[in-house]
Amino acid sequence: MIAVLTSKLFFRAVLVINAILVLLPVFFLFNSALRETNSFASNPFALARDPHWENFQQVWSDGEFATYLKNSIIVTGGSLVVILICALGAGFILGRYNFKGNAIIFGFILTGMLIPAKLAILPLFIQLKWMNLLDSHIGLILVYASGALPAAVFIMSGFFRSLPSDLDNAARIDGASEFQLLTRVLAPLVRPGMAIVAIYSAIPIWNDFFLPLVFLQSPENKTIMQGLTVFFGQYASQWGVLFAGLTMAALPLIVLYLVLSEQFIKGLTAGAVKG
Repeated sequence: MIAVLTSKLFFRAVLVINAILVLLPVFFLFNSALRETNSFASNPFALARDPHWENFQQVWSDGEFATYLKNSIIVTGGSLVVILICALGAGFILGRYNFKGNAIIFGFILTGMLIPAKLAILPLFIQLKWMNLLDSHIGLILVYASGALPAAVFIMSGFFRSLPSDLDNAARIDGASEFQLLTRVLAPLVRPGMAIVAIYSAIPIWNDFFLPLVFLQSPENKTIMQGLTVFFGQYASQWGVLFAGLTMAALPLIVLYLVLSEQFIKGLTAGAVKG
């Protein structure tokens, strides 16, 4: 009995420490967003005793934050739509059908996880220029979607394989087509997998700075991470305003996680408990 209580206390302590380590950077970010820029020179980690809420107002007014936020939502949202639709279809085919070449196709798709997009930046730039998609959100969406699809297909095919084959047979007996089988029967059952794909893909796309820097030149097309660079100067940086901008930039991802958290947790624990 004592051993069980000790074990519970140990794991609770580990969870508390882990929660503190996760929340500490969030607290530091929000605290820094409320500080005056000049105070960072004396002590970067000091508490904001006199909160400067005007930092958030300055981000919105001086940094054209609304435009950059809209562009990031368009790029991230468009990328997620393409990723989820393609991953849903490919995962359904590779996870539910046994045909000659299935393993070869699946292996070929997974090799895409071994090639970072930054390694192919020059061919991508040339291809987008040839397709007249440079300095456009559509071109950036296609680049992001192609880079995230291998992992997304891998996740979705695993979820489709975990579903019993009796579902397919029962739906076909009832007269359902393959499209109806996917959209009406199987897709609702793999929503946890779709939530994992959405969060797993959205975070790096939303936070990316390098690819928009290469493919987007017009100020009106810049994403939020590019837009925040206006608060960096050659001789001085507006640290308080910059942290306020980073705080506001993190809010959409937090909202996305809160919306999909239930499905995300179900996806992480899928298969852990036998029903």
